Amino acid sequence: MIIEEAIKQYIAENMLFSDDGYAYPDDASFLEEGILDSLGVLELSLFIEETFGFRPEQKDLKPENFDSVVNLAAYIRRQVSVFV
Repeated sequence: MIIEEAIKQYIAENMLFSDDGYAYPDDASFLEEGILDSLGVLELSLFIEETFGFRPEQKDLKPENFDSVVNLAAYIRRQVSVFV
C-alpha cells in the first residue's frame, strides 16, 4: 500500500468514520476542511509510529508536515529515508 493510500484509509476509518473512503483531494487542508484538530494530529502521530516505524518529533507536528495527505506523505518519506 502506498503512503498516501494508508493515510487516507486511516483518516477515513478513524477520524471521519466513513465507509466511503476519503472524499477530499490529497492537497486539501485537514484543518481548513475540519478533518483534524490538534488531538487528531496526535492520533496521526501514533499512526505514523505504528505504521512506519518512527515517532514524529514534537517540533515536526506543524502544518507544513501534517496538514494534508500530500504534506504528510512527503514528511513520512523524508523521515523514512533518514532511518534507512
